[in-house]
Amino acid sequence: MSSIRVLIVEDEALIAEDIRDCLLSQDYEVIDVVHNAEDAILSIEKNQLDVALLDINLHGHYEGIELGKLITNQYNFPFVYLTSYAHKFIIEKAKITRPMGYIVKPFSEKDLFTTLEIALYNYNIDRRPQVLSLEALNSRLSINKLTEREFETLESIFEGMTNKQISNKLFVSPNTIKTHIKNLYLKIGAHSRAEIIRIVREILQD
Repeated sequence: MSSIRVLIVEDEALIAEDIRDCLLSQDYEVIDVVHNAEDAILSIEKNQLDVALLDINLHGHYEGIELGKLITNQYNFPFVYLTSYAHKFIIEKAKITRPMGYIVKPFSEKDLFTTLEIALYNYNIDRRPQVLSLEALNSRLSINKLTEREFETLESIFEGMTNKQISNKLFVSPNTIKTHIKNLYLKIGAHSRAEIIRIVREILQD
């Protein structure tokens, strides 16, 4: 449970499965694939998510925009819109929900991963505390102090990196990174990357 956890909301089953396969090949964890807004809401409420891919036009209605509005108003994770439509009035409706990205179909794997990477980076870095240091954080943690490597992993999470990207940055194996992230979850009391960012922000703002 230490990979980036993704929800896919797409009413075309073949496209949804193609996206799922792409993400699984690149170090993402697909938590759920749903085809309508109702199932998406159930999944959001049930799962700890880091990012969602939302088709704007679900079964002929702009339910994806309503989902985006719900995520912005009630939940703490970023989302990216998928759409076959790039009309100005659609973009105007979509942008007020504050998505972290917008992908127009048909799109390539490169488009998908580039948009996701930028979306996660922008969302997470905007929520980075002004003072994020090992000393500052450990001074607020009463018992379970972070190691230097765990803190370096935490900094990389704030940069939106996948496990593989973090392992390359720190010159350790992906399994070692998974261990560091699991330790971070345990010590800080989180269950996802989005949650750990929120909790660290709250700890350092107290």
